Amino acid sequence: MSEVLVRALNLVKNYVSGVETLHILRGISFEVMQGTSVAVTGQSGSGKSTLLNILGGLDRCDSGSVEVAGMEITGLSENSLSGYRRDKVGFIFQFHYLLKDFTALENVMLPGYMGGMKKKTALEKARILLEDVHLSDRLQHFPSQLSGGERQRVAVARALVNNPDLILADEPTGNLDPDNSGIVAELLYANAEKWGKTLIVVTHDEKVAGRAAYRYSLEGGLIL
Repeated sequence: MSEVLVRALNLVKNYVSGVETLHILRGISFEVMQGTSVAVTGQSGSGKSTLLNILGGLDRCDSGSVEVAGMEITGLSENSLSGYRRDKVGFIFQFHYLLKDFTALENVMLPGYMGGMKKKTALEKARILLEDVHLSDRLQHFPSQLSGGERQRVAVARALVNNPDLILADEPTGNLDPDNSGIVAELLYANAEKWGKTLIVVTHDEKVAGRAAYRYSLEGGLIL
C-alpha cells in the first residue's frame, strides 16, 4: 500500500498590491501518494507556481499546513527549511539555472557534494543520472556547449542527485520546442518512476500534463 507523501490542508495565500488584496490560494486541500505523479494546470495567475513554492519551502502560506514525508514544514525556521529543501526536495524550473563555469557532470554532482556526499560518490551518482537522461556523451560539456533540451535534461539529473522524496517541476518544458519538450517530459516522468520519486509538475502543456497519473486544475484559487 502506498503512503501519503504530501498532505496540504486549507492552504491560503494572499498578496497585497497597493490597496488591493490578491487572493491567490483560497483554502486548498489535497494529498499526493508516495511514488505517483501529479500535474497541476490552470491559467496564468491561478496560483500554480505559488502552490509549488509553498510545497517546496520557497514561500510560506498565510494559513493552513503542509506535511511532506511526515514533516510539517509550515512552521519550520529558515534554517530548517533550508535543510528540508536540500534533503527532501528536488527542483526543476523553466530556466535550468546551471552554473556556466562547470561541466554537466559537475553541475549534477555539486548539490550532492555540498549535501555531504563524498566527492567520488557524488561524481558516480551524477554520472549514472546523466546516463539515465541520455547524456553520457556530454559529461564534460559546459552549459554553453549544450542545446536547450540538453541543459534541461541536466537539470532533471541534478534534481535527483540528493535522493529527494519529492520532485517539484515548474513549467520544466516551457522554454523548449515541441520535440525537445516531449523528450524532456518523458525522461522526467521515466526517471521519477525509475527512482521511486513523487513528482508534481506545473505545466501549460497538455501533453506534459497527460503523462501524469493524476491531475489537478487550479481556478480562482481553488482546486477543481
